[in-house]
Amino acid sequence: MTIAEVSQKYQLTADTLRYYERIKLIPPVNRNSSGIRDYTEEDCNWVNFIKCMRGAGLSIEVLAEYVSLFQQGNQSIPARKALLLEQRRQLADRITEMQETLKRLDYKIEGYEERLLVKEAALSNNEQVVE
Repeated sequence: MTIAEVSQKYQLTADTLRYYERIKLIPPVNRNSSGIRDYTEEDCNWVNFIKCMRGAGLSIEVLAEYVSLFQQGNQSIPARKALLLEQRRQLADRITEMQETLKRLDYKIEGYEERLLVKEAALSNNEQVVE
């Protein structure tokens, strides 16, 4: 696949893909005889993995550490697992915080609706509405 095709498929800019390759988040992509990047299925799997992990909030630094560990082979499996477990814990904490924020927003929205109903009732009875 060309960089344009990968860019479209994963909704990442070509600049982002080049950046990920330059900082070694994805392995060097082979080039065809014209020098154009030719992404393999394995390359695309790395792009998808990095995009997914970035979407989950993992930093470039953490991903670089993970990729570095991966390149060290099977002896790094415990370290990679520990890194992913820590990132999972942090994501779960952020989700909990976001759920609490969502509850607060819902509460505020309900309060607006209740106050609106009171105002509408007062207006329909030609009463003065005090805010």
